[in-house]
Amino acid sequence: MTDPKDFEEPEEGREVGGQGSDANASGPGPVPEPVEGSDDAQDAEELTVDDILNIAQNDDALAEDAVEDAALHDAEHTLLVDLKRLQAEYANYRRRTEEQRGVEIQRAKGEAAKGLLPVLDDLDRAAAHGDLEEGSPFAAIADKIRSVVERLGVVSYGEKGDEFDPQQHEAIFQQPTPGVEKTIVLEVVEVGYRLGDVELRPAKVVVAVPPDPSAGSGTA
Repeated sequence: MTDPKDFEEPEEGREVGGQGSDANASGPGPVPEPVEGSDDAQDAEELTVDDILNIAQNDDALAEDAVEDAALHDAEHTLLVDLKRLQAEYANYRRRTEEQRGVEIQRAKGEAAKGLLPVLDDLDRAAAHGDLEEGSPFAAIADKIRSVVERLGVVSYGEKGDEFDPQQHEAIFQQPTPGVEKTIVLEVVEVGYRLGDVELRPAKVVVAVPPDPSAGSGTA
């Protein structure tokens, strides 16, 4: 014979059933609140007037910052251009100053050397007359004077046969010479001297010029 206890429901089953009955009896439960971070929560959030104003102010601030950055960039570019221009002007100024200083130094040396030119002329005439024999006291003095002039950088010019240059030669006489096609130095009366780019004295010369074709023609 079967024991009636074998057909009793377990307690847990009865509790579950009881709860289910209570739930059905009480009707639908409360609506669950939206979970933070869900779409329902985001839809529930609404922008206030202050939020909109803050966004507009932030946009205006960003625009102002962009304008300020552009203006700052333009100012930096302008300053850089001005700086490069000033550097170029200063470099040109230094170059001109150094060049002018070099010219002034040469000119000062030239003025000092000009006082020696008459002495050099006397030495040239003495050498032409054979008065400066090698080994003589006068020859030794002449060599020392010429050495000083060379150290100053003074250079002589003007030789027979040179092509006449009005920038360097002073023609004191013109000699028409047959067979000459251009003006050349026929005789050097006085040697010219220069110091660098400074002309101390032009060379005084007699020049040979082509004969004038019309000078020999005439009627009998």
